[in-house]
Amino acid sequence: MTNQKKEFDIVVIGGGPGGYPAAIRAAQNGKSVALIEANQMGGTCLNRGCIPSKTLIASADVLHKIQESEEFGIVVGKVEFNYGKMVDRKDDVVSKIRKSLEGLIAANKITIFRGFGKLTSPHTIKILGEDNVEITADKIIIATGSEPRNIGAFPFDYKKIHSSTSLLEMRELPKKLAIIGGGVIGCEFASLYAILGVEVTIIEMMPRIIPMEAEEVSDALAKAFTKKKIAIETNAAVEKIDTSGKGVVVELSGGKKIKADVALVAVGRKLNTTDIGLEKAGIAVLDSGIIPVNEKMETSTPGIYAIGDIASKLWLAHVATHQGLVAANNATGHSARMDYEAVPSVIFTVPEIASVGMSLEQALKKGFKATSGSFPFQALGKSQAEIETDGFAQIIVDKGTGQVLGAQVVGHNASALIAEMAIVIANELTVECITETIHAHPTIAEAWMEAAFIGEESPLHWPPKKTK
Repeated sequence: MTNQKKEFDIVVIGGGPGGYPAAIRAAQNGKSVALIEANQMGGTCLNRGCIPSKTLIASADVLHKIQESEEFGIVVGKVEFNYGKMVDRKDDVVSKIRKSLEGLIAANKITIFRGFGKLTSPHTIKILGEDNVEITADKIIIATGSEPRNIGAFPFDYKKIHSSTSLLEMRELPKKLAIIGGGVIGCEFASLYAILGVEVTIIEMMPRIIPMEAEEVSDALAKAFTKKKIAIETNAAVEKIDTSGKGVVVELSGGKKIKADVALVAVGRKLNTTDIGLEKAGIAVLDSGIIPVNEKMETSTPGIYAIGDIASKLWLAHVATHQGLVAANNATGHSARMDYEAVPSVIFTVPEIASVGMSLEQALKKGFKATSGSFPFQALGKSQAEIETDGFAQIIVDKGTGQVLGAQVVGHNASALIAEMAIVIANELTVECITETIHAHPTIAEAWMEAAFIGEESPLHWPPKKTK
């Protein structure tokens, strides 16, 4: 640490996807800012989650395309890959982004403290680590994030029972992988490893995988996984993971046993709210570890804000970033509020999945007279040209007002496609706004226009509903 200043206008605890944007916005608003980080700048998302996993997925996508090259009239020889080099590329990408991020923070004249930050009062934080100092602040933003949750019955040993973090560090692929948890993390790893030739089994205690998504979305992914020979065990509770042999044996409550080389446990995350001095600052915290906040992201203690996983119902990096901006603006005298109505969610499987707003089931449950319009990629020219015809785009519409309430997309490039619908829903636009917008041809985004026409019951490139 070069700057010995110990009094700041704003102190942010945690340099992840919520913390560092909060620090930058506070600095841009003319305040002196300190950013405390105990580990690597960028947090879980950059170093142990989003970026490393998506880098490996990108490598797998290239392999997948090469394997299907003959369908495009391209003949190649025997296709091989070096997983160790894929891991090296992953590490290199993360390192470059982290270095760039640290430069960005420095450019905003933010003072970085390396160590574990612990509140000692509503305005003081003690730092232990590379920097050992106590600093004071007018306002504090807590962004300490979360870590993979350890299950007492089968704790991580990081050799045979892995967390998502330790699995990313492996340099050799297992032949068989058992994944406990069919949520976002579990399904992304299942898709990645299946492309790389690993025999994968997903074990999910709920009736379907990705149970937080619309049922038709979950069904579409399950069908795609089954086609790729990914085994899925639903309504299945894990009682024990036996590691006494060469690999692992996952024992289910019904007596079934699944053998694998290693197991990934992906059944939630533990919030980093213990031992950070919340009680010293008078901050209320729930038994779950969640810190209650208002729409300004302010805790029960005035002037102290909490953002990211520790204060959110949606554990997404981009939600944490937006919360960080909201908290920083409020902490620096500007007015901002957090709105969760138009938060896009993306699952980087093959096919990709993305959603925003309400599903049809949710809209009906909330009392809307809702309907849906769904258009399959198989009927889209660009999708046929790219041989990416799996999936569909779907919008949820209020019959009375025409307002778009939600959207779901399963298929190639869903992660990029969902942005259009996020803008539509955030601005409370109607289905006519989509149909009256000229969409370029031939593009995959035309699927939204076609789905909107179907939602209006005036399909363009799809047969009309049969009438009795």
